[in-house]
Amino acid sequence: MIIIQIKENESIDRALKRFKKKFERTGTVRQLRARQAYIKPSVRKRETIKKAVYKTKMQSLFE
Repeated sequence: MIIIQIKENESIDRALKRFKKKFERTGTVRQLRARQAYIKPSVRKRETIKKAVYKTKMQSLFE
């Protein structure tokens, strides 16, 4: 549970901004989206390899 202490003379907008930033850092939304559909480990591994190949290809183009 995320708790935000509102400081004296602090606007609600500022406190809400701090809350949103803290909530984003916890990774809750990212975790919920990942749990919506099951991805097999072999597919996940294939995707990471594909991304790594793409990154190395892009790096070699810019060098």
